[in-house]
Formats: sequence, structure tokens, C-alpha cells
Amino acid sequence: MKIIGRDKEKSVLKQCMESGVPEFLIVYGRRRIGKTFLIREFFSGELDFYVTGLASEKKYDQLQAWNTALNDCFGGSDNNAANWIEAFALLRAKLEKSKKTKRKIIFIDEAPWLDTPKSGFMIALEHFWNGWASGKSDIFLIVCGSATSWIVKNLLMNKGGLHNRVTRRMRLLPFTLKETEAYLDEKEFNLGRYRICEAYMIFGGVPYYLSLLGKGLSLPQNVDALCFDEDGSLRGEFEEVYSTLFKNSDKYIKIVTAISSKLKGLTRDEIIHETGLTSGGGFTQMMEELELCGFIRAYPNYSLDDNLCLYQLTDPFSLFHLRFIKGKKPRNPRFWTSNLENPSLLAWKGYAFERVCLSHSEQIKQALGIMSISTETSSWRSRSSSPGAQIDLLFDRKDGIINLCEAKYRKAEYLISAKEETNLRNKVMVFETETKTKKAVHLTMITTYGIINNKHSGIIHSEVLLDAFFQ
Repeated sequence: MKIIGRDKEKSVLKQCMESGVPEFLIVYGRRRIGKTFLIREFFSGELDFYVTGLASEKKYDQLQAWNTALNDCFGGSDNNAANWIEAFALLRAKLEKSKKTKRKIIFIDEAPWLDTPKSGFMIALEHFWNGWASGKSDIFLIVCGSATSWIVKNLLMNKGGLHNRVTRRMRLLPFTLKETEAYLDEKEFNLGRYRICEAYMIFGGVPYYLSLLGKGLSLPQNVDALCFDEDGSLRGEFEEVYSTLFKNSDKYIKIVTAISSKLKGLTRDEIIHETGLTSGGGFTQMMEELELCGFIRAYPNYSLDDNLCLYQLTDPFSLFHLRFIKGKKPRNPRFWTSNLENPSLLAWKGYAFERVCLSHSEQIKQALGIMSISTETSSWRSRSSSPGAQIDLLFDRKDGIINLCEAKYRKAEYLISAKEETNLRNKVMVFETETKTKKAVHLTMITTYGIINNKHSGIIHSEVLLDAFFQ
């Protein structure tokens, strides 16, 4: 099957193959993002050893899976390691006997599942790499996993034998809108860009979720079938995703739930207050892991005297689930198709589109023609309660201009009314007053189809249309 997008990741894999030195690559990212697919398809037929851990199984079963993989990859039936030291020793022996002159590629998938309590897996992995593989220029070891807590603790921030031994890391993120369009085109889904964006606002760029869309159904019908029908494939996905990725997942869910309750985001102290969690290293690690997986995003809060970050929930599926599914009474199996013009759904679309803009800030800068200008991306929240103001996305440029971005998701061109013009002028005034900036402030309107030229539209300095997100 064709690999859609992932150009940067494919380039890294190619570099690893051609580097001429031993490589130890860590591949991580949220569940369902396509980590295993990428590695298996890129190295189709070239993997010398491939094993995957078993979910929630004990040491004995994990070792049996390893032994079976050895038999499948190298032939024979005499591979019966009783512990992890023996398991890696058998792998080493098989690789040493191999007559292959090119790179020997070892792919250990779902490694966190192999590392059962007191199993000795990590000690054996350290011994395998430090005692042998790191001295072999033809070895390429790939360790992959979805459990971010395990990846961070045991590999990325290892304090023991694997400290600074990982040669490369690869964080797999959701598709962009461009990659989503390419994926849906490959699957022969006939959706225009407006509907592709709407699908993205619900499912994000998660390949597995997109693969579940039925060709014969409209997007609203698909949403009902997957999320609101009693047997929908994504009914229990939210809890499963977090429990798979994180130990003590209830704490992580508390954090994202708190952030989602305030559409414009929360500071660290506000999150601690809302969740009742204790500030400290454990909380900091949870926040970092959520950010690594792409669930939340920390944005500098633009201000001359305030360096606090705003944390915003950027994962579309989490946002969708928390808004319409979690804690709700038994649902109408046709909830989405029955409420397409409901004010709460329309309000959600506006907020969800803002999140899409945040995740496509590079495309927005490209459309504005400012990619070559040194730019800091941030958000801003007024300290005043009245008149208050919030800017979710702004570009602070070194050429003396600040772009304040306003996002509007509409089925047609957007009409700026007299009231809207007043609101926009208020935002600019409050921003200039509170920040005391000496830079020129330009309003940028981000819409699906552009704005209607009228006597109130002159306040807008630049426009970015949805099409730009697909470039």
C-alpha cells in the first residue's frame, strides 16, 4: 500500500539506511497514527527481524512471541529463550550468521508491552545495544511504541545504560490537511475541501479514523455511524486511546477535560486549580507527554510583562468527544444528522476551525508571504474583563508588523457587519493598549471562502482562504 505524505519521516529513514554507522531509532506517537504501517511499508520485505509486543500479557507470553518471531524470520524451531538476556543473545547469534551484506534492520514494535514488571527487558535491551549492536556499522535498530510515558522514561530520558545512546528519534504526528486530502483521494472518497476540513475538525489527521469512513455515506452519516451508533467503531475510542498511551490515564483525562472546558485555553496554574492535581515534576511530565502526543499545545502568551503560556486542547477527536459524547445521556444514533444547524454545533465548528488554524500556522505564514521573515507565533489573552479580548493566533514579525488572526468557518463568503467591525477594532485597541506595542498591528482574516467586500471590510489587512491550508 502506498505511503501517503510522511516525506520528512521517509527522509530520516533513508538517512539511517545510508549513514554507514549503527543507528538506534525511536519511533513514537499517539495510538492509531500509523507508526507500524510506516516502518513496515517503507522496509517492505527488508526487515531482518520483526516482533511486536502483546497487549496486557505476561513475560512468558511475550517471550513466546519473540521466539516465534525468530523462527519466522530466520527459520528453524529451536529458539526457546527463557529470559530476555537469552532472547537478545539468540537474536545476536542469528544476525551474526546472516550472509546479508546490507543493513540489518531490527524492528521491535510496541516495546512497552514487552517490558512487563520485573521482566528484565530493559536491562537486556541495554546489554544488546551497548555490548554488541552499537559497535556494528550494519545494524539499524528501530524501537517503536504508543505508550508515551514508557518511551519518555525508558528511552528519551533514560538515566541508565541507554542514556544518550539513542541516535535518532521520530515523533509521528497526525496528517496535515494536505496529507488528509491525499489519503482520502487515494481511498476514492469524493469530499470537497470544505467537507475534508470538517472531517478533520472531528477526526483530526489520524489515518485509522479516516480509514473508517464509508464511501456510500455522507460525512454527517459517517459521524453518526462511527460515534453515535450503539455499535459505532469509535464509541469507546477516547478512553482507550488515553489508557493505551498513559499510566494513570485518569489524570491525563482530567487535564484535557479541564482545558477543553475553557475554549480559549488555560495557564498551568489554572489547570492545577481546575483539576486538583499537585504541582511538581509529575504534573510537568504529564503536560510534556500530552504535548508530545499532540493532544495539547503550549502557546506563549504574548505580552511585554507576562511570559505565561496558554495551554489549548488541539486534538480534534478529544475536543469532539468531550463536547458531544462524554457524560451525555444515551445518544440519538442520528444525533449529528439531526442537529446540523443546531447553534451549539455551529459554535463548536467555529472553535474547532480555530484549532485547525493553530495546527496549520506554517501554511498560513506561507499564504501571507512571510516565511522568509523571522516570526514568533503566539496567542494573547487580555487581562481585562471588560472590554476583554483574546487572540488565538498572532505572528510577531521582525519587520515591525504583528498579524492578529481571526478565523471564521462558513459555508460561503463571510460578511463583516457593523457590529463585527466594532468588535475587531476593540480587539486591536485592547491589544495595543495592554501590550504597549510600537509595531504596526494588521488584522488577518482566515476564512473558508473569503470575505465580502463592503464598507466594513476595510479593517482587514490580509486574507487567508481554506485552500491555502492544502498547500
